Amino acid sequence: MKVALVHDYLREYGEAERVLQVLHQMYPNAPVYTAFVDRKRLGDAIALFDGWDLRTAPSQQLPGITRYHQLWKALLPYYWESLDLSAYDLVISSSGQYLSKSVLTRAETLHVSYCHTPPRDLWDAPQTTGDRHWHQQWMQTHLRQYDFYASQRVDRFITNSEVVARRIRKFYRRPAAVIPPPVSIHGCGEAGNDYYLYVGALTPQQHVDLAIAACTQSDRPLWVIGAGSERARLEQLAGQHVRFLGDVPDEAMADIYAHAKALLIPCPTADFDFAAVKAMGHGVPVIASALSGIREIILNDRTGLLFSEPTVESLCRAIAQFEGRRFSSQACIERAREFAEPVFISKLEWFIAQAIDDHKAPLVQESFSTSAI
Repeated sequence: MKVALVHDYLREYGEAERVLQVLHQMYPNAPVYTAFVDRKRLGDAIALFDGWDLRTAPSQQLPGITRYHQLWKALLPYYWESLDLSAYDLVISSSGQYLSKSVLTRAETLHVSYCHTPPRDLWDAPQTTGDRHWHQQWMQTHLRQYDFYASQRVDRFITNSEVVARRIRKFYRRPAAVIPPPVSIHGCGEAGNDYYLYVGALTPQQHVDLAIAACTQSDRPLWVIGAGSERARLEQLAGQHVRFLGDVPDEAMADIYAHAKALLIPCPTADFDFAAVKAMGHGVPVIASALSGIREIILNDRTGLLFSEPTVESLCRAIAQFEGRRFSSQACIERAREFAEPVFISKLEWFIAQAIDDHKAPLVQESFSTSAI
């Protein structure tokens, strides 16, 4: 089979790129089509894509596309529909905010989309806000309509969690199989007793201020790892026991996890969180919002705790409850292994094999019927 991979864009190495990397590992000869590649922003991570057959859409030539890619979103239909994928039997799109699932394929081609999420800026944001001009509102409505119709061209949807599967059913009226993304698992270690830990972006969407306020109010030490636009504001909120470390290389994380009591994930809207699985892979339990998709990852009262409301008081109660219990590091590691790379590959291979058989069946039947006539 001739296989092609399609990915939104390459401007950072995040969770979506981790999925793409494993897809390319499964299909090493497949070209990777993407809207644009920002080599400067990728920095050293660009080496991860050495030897790949990267093919960019016409959008790569737009002025300022790497820096102002959000401003060019009105042209998304043109980016993706201009790609010629007629030579391929199987197309796998890794799609999120930039709608790469919108590519056009032949009827004979099977298009499987690993949809990280329906774009939140289209489906979760209000239609009208005071700071948006009429043309921005029009573009949002236009792209939302286009996203829906483009989603109907996909043959099969896969996603990372039941939370996102429900959003796909709601917004696209399509079913989606759940195959959690591949996570690198450390596979050994035990939780420490020195501090609580947050690992992730420092942005308003992550509600890091909940973790900082809860630890400050509870007089508990907290180490914050990550970077983002909220750092300056969060540092002003933090008490004396909160420490900001910025971005930390992966090779240094094992020692940090070894001294952590638990990982805190305060975001109530998180879908799937790689950091949660990585922490459990080091034997560290997780305290997370019960409203988020993290509830599908941790086993409540066994590999962590869920707190019911996205408030400081609720998180403080969870921390107090956590310190009155004992959690098995081995149970955390065993749970993390269920999200390891080989598990992802095995599930995806089986899913695609089934999808190929189902996709070919009507074509064979149609061919037989035509020849019989």
